[in-house]
Amino acid sequence: MRIPFRSLVRLVLPSLIAACTPARAPRPVSTERPLVLPAATPLVIAHRGASGHRPEHTLEGYTLAVQMGADFIEPDLVSTKDGVLVARHENEIGATTDVATKFASRKTRKVIDGDTISGWFTEDFTLAELRTLRANERLPFRSHAYDGQFLIPTFDEVLALADSLGRTRGRAVGVYPETKHPTYLRSIGLPIEESMLRSLRARGLDRADAPVFIQSFESGNLRVLSKQTRIRLIQLVSTAPQVTPAALRDIATYAYGVGANTRQIVGGDSSAVPTTLIADAHAAGLRVHAWTLRPEPVFLGTRYGGDPIAEVQEMLRLGVDGLFGDYPDQVVRGLRR
Repeated sequence: MRIPFRSLVRLVLPSLIAACTPARAPRPVSTERPLVLPAATPLVIAHRGASGHRPEHTLEGYTLAVQMGADFIEPDLVSTKDGVLVARHENEIGATTDVATKFASRKTRKVIDGDTISGWFTEDFTLAELRTLRANERLPFRSHAYDGQFLIPTFDEVLALADSLGRTRGRAVGVYPETKHPTYLRSIGLPIEESMLRSLRARGLDRADAPVFIQSFESGNLRVLSKQTRIRLIQLVSTAPQVTPAALRDIATYAYGVGANTRQIVGGDSSAVPTTLIADAHAAGLRVHAWTLRPEPVFLGTRYGGDPIAEVQEMLRLGVDGLFGDYPDQVVRGLRR
């Protein structure tokens, strides 16, 4: 049977090309161990770093938290005057830095989310000016041995630290940023969300499985973020109407989970009974991360008889998915016990 010339070309030409083409060297296989978070829950989330041991929101506090076994570190984000995101629990920094001694004349009064506040605000300072400040312990009954030693870190520095610490220990250090006063900061031309997402994307963290959660007390910005990113979102809740079954089902349309006060899960009194919050949230498809575990008598519920480990263990029994703690070493110890 005669084969048409065109068919013969189609049959033979690929083999001829392959024979005359130099073989490519095989693509090198990466030997770098992938960084992953532990599959087990609850996750241990270092609240503002190891804030029971070091001044909050400092690189030194975050580092210590990871050394103690924390899965995530939490930077609260606010903006400087020149649009740089820095880690501070509030944009008012009088209680957490030495700003009063270095910029006494810059004290002012503002209305933030309906509250009138006097103090010093990050949005009134450039990053260069904030670099001249040092962090202080906020609470009078905790150690002040490290006051005046540590810088205010930028969000990019926190991300770089998390990456470095994760590669050192061989598994990811998660980052759990909270957008602080996002509506207010947007209203004065210093929005948080766009800068935050740019920093996360630059490190390849704009993924649904990235070791990142973004949290906020505001829901409007989370609903917008749910259309802009695949990163898992956490709706912070603090009132009863926010945790009804219907409200939780609504939150599940844009968020991965809720961050709930431990007192919403079980009251502080020794006679309190656990609520249905965890079960209701799980039924809606939401994770529950509880805040904030602290051992001092002013914070610890009377039901635990002064034993902070007992609080960790009760949260574990109730099925919580993550625990925020000022003392991550205590949370880790409670979970191990």
